[in-house]
Amino acid sequence: MEVRLREKGRVTIPATLRRDLGLVEGESLELTAKDGSLVIRPRKHTTAAQIRGIAGHGKVKLEDVESALGKDAS
Repeated sequence: MEVRLREKGRVTIPATLRRDLGLVEGESLELTAKDGSLVIRPRKHTTAAQIRGIAGHGKVKLEDVESALGKDAS
C-alpha cells in the first residue's frame, strides 16, 4: 500500500490495515528506523490484570515475564 507524506510529517494508515491490526484512535505507535526503512508497530501495554493467573501457582522469574512480553530485562 502506498500513502503520501503530508504536512508536518503526517501519514494516514489506511482503514483496512488499522482493522487488520486492531488499531484504534488514540493508540500509541512505536516508530523506529531499520536498514533504511521506517518501522511502525503498535505499542501494546499489558496490565497485571490481563496476565493474572497465566503463570499458575509456581514461581516465575521477572526476566521470564519480561521476555514473554518482548521487553529487555536490563
